[in-house]
Amino acid sequence: MEFFVSCVLCIIGFFTLSLLWRLVTQWRDGECYIMHYECFKPNDDRKLDTKLCGDIILRNESLGLDDYKFLLKVIVNSGIGEETYGPRNIIQGREECPTLGDGILEMEEFFFDTLDKLFCKTGLSPSQIDVLVVNVSMLALQPSLTTRVVNHFKMREDVKVYNISGMGCSASLISINLVQNIFKSYNKAFALVVTSEAIGPHWYTGNDRSMILSNCLFRSGGCCILLTNNPSLRHRAMFRLKCLVRTHLGASDDAYECAMQREDAKGRAGFYLGKNLPKAASRAMVENLRVISTKILPLRELLRYLLVSRLLPRPPKKGGVLKASSSSLNFKTGVQHFCLHTGGKAVIDGVGKSLGLTEHDLEPARMTLHRFGNTSASSLWYVLAYMEAKRRLKKGDRVLMMSFGGGFKCNSCLWEVVRDLEGDNVWKDCIATYPLNSLVNPFMEKFGEINHYTEETFTIEAFRSSLQPI
Repeated sequence: MEFFVSCVLCIIGFFTLSLLWRLVTQWRDGECYIMHYECFKPNDDRKLDTKLCGDIILRNESLGLDDYKFLLKVIVNSGIGEETYGPRNIIQGREECPTLGDGILEMEEFFFDTLDKLFCKTGLSPSQIDVLVVNVSMLALQPSLTTRVVNHFKMREDVKVYNISGMGCSASLISINLVQNIFKSYNKAFALVVTSEAIGPHWYTGNDRSMILSNCLFRSGGCCILLTNNPSLRHRAMFRLKCLVRTHLGASDDAYECAMQREDAKGRAGFYLGKNLPKAASRAMVENLRVISTKILPLRELLRYLLVSRLLPRPPKKGGVLKASSSSLNFKTGVQHFCLHTGGKAVIDGVGKSLGLTEHDLEPARMTLHRFGNTSASSLWYVLAYMEAKRRLKKGDRVLMMSFGGGFKCNSCLWEVVRDLEGDNVWKDCIATYPLNSLVNPFMEKFGEINHYTEETFTIEAFRSSLQPI
C-alpha cells in the first residue's frame, strides 16, 4: 500500500513539475523585447518651411479670406516648426492629381532607408526575419506593402507577413500586440514591425475646415522596430514589453464618426476631424487607463486611490478632458517616463492634465511635434527616441506609451528599459538645440499681413504681392 501511494505521489509530482516547467517555458518564450528601432529622417529637400507651407496653402483656389485666417491661426498655434517633412508630390505642386506611384515612392523611400540602417546596425540578415508586420493605414496595394519589403530584401519563403490598414495613429501598438501574440507560438523568433502613413495620395484640396486640419498636422515619417522573444538575447535588448492594453469604442456612433476618411460636399476626399473628437479621446483614455493601471501601478497606489475616491467627490471635467486631482491615480508611482502620441498641441495638453504630468514629462512629445510633426502611427517612436537622445532612459526605468486612433481607439503599453541607452538615433544632429524656449511658429511673421484684409480688398494676387521676405 505504501509503495502504491509512493508511486502515485511520484507520478503526481512528475506531472506537476512538467506542468510548472511548461508554464515557465511558455512565459519565457512569451517575452517580447525590442532589439533596435530606426526612425526615418527624410532628405532636406522634403522640408516644409514657412514659405513653402504658405505657397501650398495659396495654391488652394477654393479657400476664401476667412479660410486663410483660420489656417493662419491653426498653423501658428499648432506647435509644429519649420523642420518637418512632406511628400514629394505636395512639394512639387501635384496635390490635385496624386498618382499611385506617389504613394509607393513615399513608402519605398522610408522602407529601404530605415531597414537598410536597421540591418546594418544590428548585424541581422533579412533572411533571419520570421515575422513581418507593415501598418500603413491609407495605402493598400496589390501586391501588398509587405510583399514589396519581402521582394526587395529577398526574405525567406516561410516568413509570416501581415499587412495592416485602416488603424490610424494607434496602429504601431496594434502591430506590437500582434507580434506579442505570435511569439506565443514561435520560439526564439525575430519580428519586424514597419509603421508609417502615406500622406501624399490623400492631401485634401477643399475648404471644409474639419478636413483641412489634417493638412496642417500630419507630416511624413516612419519607424522600423526589431523584436524578439529569444531569452538568450535579452541582455542585448533595449526594452522589454511588460503589458499592452487596447480599447476600442467603435460601437459608439459618436466615437466612430469623430475621425474618419470621407468626402466633403463637393466630393473631394480627405480626413475628417470632428468637434466631438476630444470627448471620444477622453472617454477612450479613461477606459484604457482603468485597465492598464491595475497592471502597472503598485498596490499601495491602487489602495490609496480606492480610499480617497470613496471619501472625495469625482473631479470635474474641463474641455472634454478629465482633470487631475487628489482623487486621481498617480501614474508616476509606477512609471518614470511618458511617451505620448503627438496628435497635436491640444492632445498633448489634454493627456498631460488628465495624468497630472509636468512640463518635463511632456517635453519629449512637445519637442517631437515641433521637429517632426504628427507622423501618425510612428509618432511614438520619435518621442521615445527623444528620451533616449537626452539620456533619460536608464536600466530599470519604465516607459508608458499611449496612442489614439480613429475608430475610436486608445492603446497603451508599458516598456521596461533593459540597459542604459546611448541615444544614437534620428535626433543626434539636433538634440543639442532642444528643448526650445519658444515653440511659436514664424508663420505669422510671414503671412500675418492677411489679417489686415477685408472681403472687399482681398484677392490672392494682392496678398501674394504684399508678402515680404522674413
